[in-house]
Amino acid sequence: MTLPTTLPTTLPSTLPSTLPSTARQAFRARLEQPQPLFVPLCLDALSARIVEAAGFAAGYVSGGALGYANAVSEALLTLDELVSTTRHVTQRSNLPVIVDGGVGFGDAVHLVRAIWEVEATGAAAIEIEDQVAPKRVSHHRGVEHLISCGEMVAKIQHAVAARRDPDFLIIARTGAVRNESYAAAVVRANAYRAAGADMILLLPGNDDEWRRAPADIAAPLVAMAALDARSAEEWRTLGWRVIIDPFTAQVIAVSAVRDALLKFQKEGNTGHAPADIFRTYRHLADWAGLEALYDIERATTERASVGPSGAATTDRTG
Repeated sequence: MTLPTTLPTTLPSTLPSTLPSTARQAFRARLEQPQPLFVPLCLDALSARIVEAAGFAAGYVSGGALGYANAVSEALLTLDELVSTTRHVTQRSNLPVIVDGGVGFGDAVHLVRAIWEVEATGAAAIEIEDQVAPKRVSHHRGVEHLISCGEMVAKIQHAVAARRDPDFLIIARTGAVRNESYAAAVVRANAYRAAGADMILLLPGNDDEWRRAPADIAAPLVAMAALDARSAEEWRTLGWRVIIDPFTAQVIAVSAVRDALLKFQKEGNTGHAPADIFRTYRHLADWAGLEALYDIERATTERASVGPSGAATTDRTG
């Protein structure tokens, strides 16, 4: 199998060139365009740079995917772990980032602290949901418990009040379709919008609900689905604004690694020629943006000069 060695566009250099407020304004403006916005997973700076270079306009830091990456549940993540992951992404890319804030790490006052911390990373938006806090590990197997609509409304109101930049978007997610009913989800969604949420994320249970939701809910809607679930035109026709995919990138990566290692243990080879591996490996420094860092060293610690013997040396005196 031949591994890719090129990316479609130039990757960012040393530091992001866009300030958080400018990036958020650009992200909000992109949401006003008619074409739906696809948002892939990015759990680290390198994957964020690849997502950006591939032409996507935003990335997603998923609590579920981060929990799997740490071999724990999203329910057991700490705020520091989420913030650290997000900061790595925002420091090394210009990609607007939507952060999965889960249940906000507690009640309203804990959510306020989460808003402060996530906004300070430079993220473009945070998603918060109406499951109980602390969130249960068993949500991974479909066992979910929701807080009341009134309690979630209060959390949203305090989250909105806590943000410093009005362009830092609050996405309210409801699990009511699965746990109560579609009608209850619509009631909750409209209440969350009235409380100040900028967008609503919900998970319809059938095609009819996917079609009805944009008319039933007075807010821009966010879907959670695999990139290949529907075409851009299908999403646009349905009326959904943002499609977050927390699945595809991690599944493809983990499957590829697992299959290669199992193949090696069984057959004595991974199925990837060493020449292909190292051809791609040599591109990692470029994809990570190290060339701009090399430039700094060329101008400072690795600056060449001519020594007494006439040979080139490295001037480390500055």
